[in-house]
Amino acid sequence: MTHYDLLILGSGSGNSLITPYWDDKKVAIVDGGIFGGTCLNVGCIPTKMFVYPAQLADSVDEAARLGVDLEFKGARWGEIRERIFGRIDFISDAGRKYRDIELENVDLYAEFATFTSPKSMVTASGKEITADKVVIAAGSRAVLPDIPGIDLPQVHTSDTIMRADFPQRVVVVGSGFIAAEFANIFHSLGAMVTQLSRSGELLRTHDPLVSERFTAEASKRWNVLHATPTAVESATDGGVVVRYENRDQGGTEAGEIAADVVLVATGRVSNVDRLDPQPAGFDVADGILSVDEFQRVLSNGQPLDGVFALGDVSNTYQLKHVANREARVVIHNLEHPEDLRATDHRAVPSAVFTHPQVASVGLTEPQARELAEREGWAEDELAIAVQEYGSTAYGWAMEDQTGFVKLLARKSTGEILGAHLMGHEASNLIQPLVQAMQFGTDAHTLARAPYWIHPALMEVVENALLSLGTKDSGTL
Repeated sequence: MTHYDLLILGSGSGNSLITPYWDDKKVAIVDGGIFGGTCLNVGCIPTKMFVYPAQLADSVDEAARLGVDLEFKGARWGEIRERIFGRIDFISDAGRKYRDIELENVDLYAEFATFTSPKSMVTASGKEITADKVVIAAGSRAVLPDIPGIDLPQVHTSDTIMRADFPQRVVVVGSGFIAAEFANIFHSLGAMVTQLSRSGELLRTHDPLVSERFTAEASKRWNVLHATPTAVESATDGGVVVRYENRDQGGTEAGEIAADVVLVATGRVSNVDRLDPQPAGFDVADGILSVDEFQRVLSNGQPLDGVFALGDVSNTYQLKHVANREARVVIHNLEHPEDLRATDHRAVPSAVFTHPQVASVGLTEPQARELAEREGWAEDELAIAVQEYGSTAYGWAMEDQTGFVKLLARKSTGEILGAHLMGHEASNLIQPLVQAMQFGTDAHTLARAPYWIHPALMEVVENALLSLGTKDSGTL
């Protein structure tokens, strides 16, 4: 049995916990996956590095509307892939070597492990580890439906699809943000894409207007079916045949489609179950660890001393920027147990880097209406504004016909309750709204107190704020 001052499960955001504070202490990192975690290796970073070339390919159609003739001659997928993973693999390998070899006080266990008590584990090879303090940052994994043929080599998740050869025919299973991003990447770079959506609606956890408009736009670009896969079968040409149940007409009809690869993007689940939390007595709700506001893991409703969790194992956001925020909180609380800090989850934004981009923060319209009803607001107290990109000068320049900003606020106070954007650079345009929600700036003050550059596209946010008709805060 080996004892440590700090035991970290996971090498993603958990890797950042090793500050100079631990230089004279013993630290263990346990991770049976790729060093650096999901975001670096198979998530946020490589996907966005594919998204940008896809965006360049998309510019051909946009330019044509404006009288500029461009030509897309194809994508050198192999070059794109090698450029991306040449950088990422180097960073992952360098990080692993630094922790495992260069730091004498850190031991890396490149294997999975399970708990035997709140502060003890046994690795897959049988090594027993104990620690004074434990941080669980073990992340999440892709979900696969239980259908025949799901284990065929042509079936991928986001963990493997980016390293595959470029497919000419792609079936994407799922309707969330991972499905939306990859459907766009492959379509833009020249593949024939069919997306199977169980509900028929894409991005359905977003505000209804976003889901409705994005589904309509995506359906113009690739084939979107209201369908559920029932089996994947090998084909004689080296590809596969995906069998599905089509629900487009309200009934159920069988169908099939040939593909080179199938991308299953039906969601991710926390890795908590793989850690065997029961012997440790950890509270688990809906598959994730229960934590308090200080990120301390709960047992029978009470926080365990010196046991923390962060990221996908303990929240439902599944966002890297949330995991990083929680990691900073845990860093402080590990080093200053007498002065604990809480994680602030008040205004957590997210973005989908598809085409058009989608970004959101706060309540959707149904959630806002539920809040208004629950608190007994007056009928017109909930203010809603939708501002089209095309209503602004920069929108005219783009001849934009799809982008919009939707805002929800409380009319009497100007409190911004939610923001939902779809269109060019939505992930950037949303940031002033995130800051306003974080710092309590009312809608009218945000619209009138700062200068807004004319004729920048950001004016669409300014105009949406003014359209809310909230209380005049006295700013001009």
